[in-house]
Amino acid sequence: MDLVVTGGAGFLGARLVASLLAAKDAGAPRPAFERIVSLDLAPCPTPDPRVASVIGSVDDEAALAEVIGPATGAVFHLAAVVSGQAEAEFETGMRVNLDGTRRLLDACRTRADRPLFFFASSLAVFGADCPPVVPDDQVLRPRSSYGTQKAMGELLVADASRRGFVDGIVGRLPTVVVRPGRPNAAASSFASSILREPMAGEMAVCPVDLDLPLWIGSPDATLRNIVALAALERGRLGDRVEVNLPGIETTPRAMLAALTEACGPEAAALVAHRPDPAIEAILASWPSRFDTARAESLGLVGDAGIGAIVAAHQRAMGL
Repeated sequence: MDLVVTGGAGFLGARLVASLLAAKDAGAPRPAFERIVSLDLAPCPTPDPRVASVIGSVDDEAALAEVIGPATGAVFHLAAVVSGQAEAEFETGMRVNLDGTRRLLDACRTRADRPLFFFASSLAVFGADCPPVVPDDQVLRPRSSYGTQKAMGELLVADASRRGFVDGIVGRLPTVVVRPGRPNAAASSFASSILREPMAGEMAVCPVDLDLPLWIGSPDATLRNIVALAALERGRLGDRVEVNLPGIETTPRAMLAALTEACGPEAAALVAHRPDPAIEAILASWPSRFDTARAESLGLVGDAGIGAIVAAHQRAMGL
């Protein structure tokens, strides 16, 4: 049985592939598979003979025909155009985030036998008109093209699941911090940069108010919860396939305080505050506190706090 990961060459996708392989080797709960197929614009960097890479995009019918078939038992759909790029390049965002999701679901409907379908959604689906603590069933009123595309993807997954085409799960991910590598086009990319770059002795820029609330989660917690959701007995989600993944509420100011505590004031001094109204408008439209009681009842567990996230990145980087 094949397990497909779209975006398998990206940071989160490659880490998910490694996590699924480790869970299989340890006999831990996870979807059953014999082979993982990565679909991305580059090969999956996870070195394992059980991983096959197909180079292509989710909006490419030929690539989808190559990765989705009768042997497909599960799909983890992580590939996406990120928030800042989706806002700047409307047609690209729609083509990948909406049309790509629709085509992937259609391939599952016509070529596979009701595979598990995990859709990586985002807190950007909600928008600004939310209660102080956002529940799973909050009305979606996104205030960005990215959030709108993710919201439409959620509806497509829910309807495909209702009709029996797939066994759908929607996980609304927090902003993942700290991502290694370099900044990308995500509006929230700075949330990693203001910790990652100073830890490496480099300058970084914070483009939003230092007291802007953010909902974040570590890579380890996010991946652990994705795998746990996918391993659930299907009846436990009921008709509501959307789940707010656990995270923590923080601010750039609190993140810099944790950086100072871990690395000294000289590290925090490497972060310059240069407001960018366009980025702040996107981030300010995202809620920063979520009701995760349902997620916790399903066995999902978040991070202990921003200090723990900083310490985890230090360990991962050998700092």
